[in-house]
Amino acid sequence: MKWIAVAITLVFIQGFDRLVEAAEVDVQLVLAIDVSSSVSWDEYGLQMQGVASAFRDELVIEAIQSGPTGRISVAVTQWAGLGQQQTVLSWRVISSPEEAAAMADDLGLISRAFPYGGTAIAEALDHAYALFSRDVNISQRQVIDISGDGKVSIGASPDATRNKIVNKGAIINGLPILDSAKDLESYYQEHVIGGIGAFTEIAESFDDFSRAIAEKLAREIRSTWQGV
Repeated sequence: MKWIAVAITLVFIQGFDRLVEAAEVDVQLVLAIDVSSSVSWDEYGLQMQGVASAFRDELVIEAIQSGPTGRISVAVTQWAGLGQQQTVLSWRVISSPEEAAAMADDLGLISRAFPYGGTAIAEALDHAYALFSRDVNISQRQVIDISGDGKVSIGASPDATRNKIVNKGAIINGLPILDSAKDLESYYQEHVIGGIGAFTEIAESFDDFSRAIAEKLAREIRSTWQGV
């Protein structure tokens, strides 16, 4: 019986620690990064380097610290075709330049989850939204930041999934990369993004991704309280 009591005590302590670690944050943000076949290995590197450098950018750090709580919660996922979605960085709270720099360092070490695959945006959105239920932190805004360089090539059109997620109160913003599809921004606006204040920030090419993701992150982190 003693070992049962010990086990119960450990469960209680672990649950208590989980509660202690929970925080109110200004936004819960999922970054969903395209690693489908249309993304070369060099382009994959430009995306991950761009996201990493964004968390070292003063524009992003200022946006984080200017919110009501001065902290955000972030998770990162990579996606491609059907059944190809993987969380590559679990939820963490960022409230300081040091924590943002640690996030950037970890992003620089992440391997590509899938070397090839189609472009299944609906499944990517479903996966990204499911991550919110795994975050111990709470906020009044849940945002999916999805980036990609193409339209759906496999699976359903994202419209119904987008509508379902938006109806649950989340926001979907898009970062279309216009390398091979110059009309991709209008496609994202019509079929992918949604929710209060949803927007797109275009990258003209993968070389432009670093600038685009930094400006996009700063805008969606500020959002409500600065009227952006």
